[in-house]
Amino acid sequence: MGENPVSPQAQPEAPVCPRHPDREAYVRCQRCGRPTCPECQRPAPVGIQCVDCVREGAKTIRQARTVFGGAVTDGRPLATMWIIGICVAVYLLQRVQPSLTSEIAFAPVVGDTEPWRFLTAAFAHGGLLHIAFNMYALWIMGTYLEPMLGRARFVALYLLSAFGGSVMYLLLSSPPSLAERAIGQCGSWCTGAVGASGAVFGLFGAFLVLQRRLGRSAAGMYVIIGINAVIGFVIPGIAWQAHLGGLLTGAAAAAIIAYVGRPRSETAMGAVAVNQARRKAGPLQWAGLAAVFVLLLALTVLKYASV
Repeated sequence: MGENPVSPQAQPEAPVCPRHPDREAYVRCQRCGRPTCPECQRPAPVGIQCVDCVREGAKTIRQARTVFGGAVTDGRPLATMWIIGICVAVYLLQRVQPSLTSEIAFAPVVGDTEPWRFLTAAFAHGGLLHIAFNMYALWIMGTYLEPMLGRARFVALYLLSAFGGSVMYLLLSSPPSLAERAIGQCGSWCTGAVGASGAVFGLFGAFLVLQRRLGRSAAGMYVIIGINAVIGFVIPGIAWQAHLGGLLTGAAAAAIIAYVGRPRSETAMGAVAVNQARRKAGPLQWAGLAAVFVLLLALTVLKYASV
């Protein structure tokens, strides 16, 4: 008796990629065993894996943390570059539309009704040398601090310092008296201030604290801060109050990042334990930074309430 021929319907179907059903796939993922086409294949220690398994595996890997708990980046100071880009863009807009400066500058007289000025003033500048010096200082400090802190903490530090600079400018200003009003004087209460100097000084203050936490020298920074402090009192038109506020705020924020929730020494800990400790300190650090913001906000409210 002859063998019955196999019908075409009984022939096994070619395997296809689950993500691309129109493509035949004879290579299988080493993890899930499903067919995967060349586009969905990823090299693995043994064989290949599909993109879905690679994605699931990445979720189980804890991201490495910087020395102060931030997410490790590729080393490029993208946040610093973005801040510089925004400052330059605002400066160019100021040249095109001169009235913009008075609309975003911070002055205590309008801070209670236009609170956004507490931050917008840090992105505006008065002249070419002003923005050139601030952006140079920002670039030097940002390229060092941002990879150390992580982008999120660096941006938080910068914005808090900018806010702290405006708050100190407010706290050290007083409304004009009746006599001063009579002769048309208003003082710093009505004088607008612009510039990233307060935020930059915040980075200076953070540098001092973080260097001390790491056991490194910061002697050169003390000299820079001293020189700028003298300049602020000698040259008119410089808002030294914002410099002081930014410096103190940046130092306080950096102290929270450097010390809150962190073990005193990590030298005796393994790499995994160190990474876990840095990760666990994150919520406490952010809570501390939020507390600094709330304190600055409370000081602002009290100041306006008193006048």
